Amino acid sequence: MANLQHKSAKEARIQLSALLTDAENGRATVITRHGRSIAALIPVKGVTRARQKPLTPLAGSGKGMWGKDSAGSVRQLRDEWSRQ
Repeated sequence: MANLQHKSAKEARIQLSALLTDAENGRATVITRHGRSIAALIPVKGVTRARQKPLTPLAGSGKGMWGKDSAGSVRQLRDEWSRQ
């Protein structure tokens, strides 16, 4: 994106109204925290082009991946993570 600006989180809070106007006019803003890119404020037109594709074509492709008791497998993984 050639029309890209960077703002710190503090600057973005203070200038939110102006950044929203910029987005309406097609200008994107990367919001940083401690010099690292954290989020992007982009024009809605940019979002509609990047919409998620439907998952319908993937139906059935993971069949059996979690074993006979998929809920049990997921529960076991959840419990494993919650112990850490």
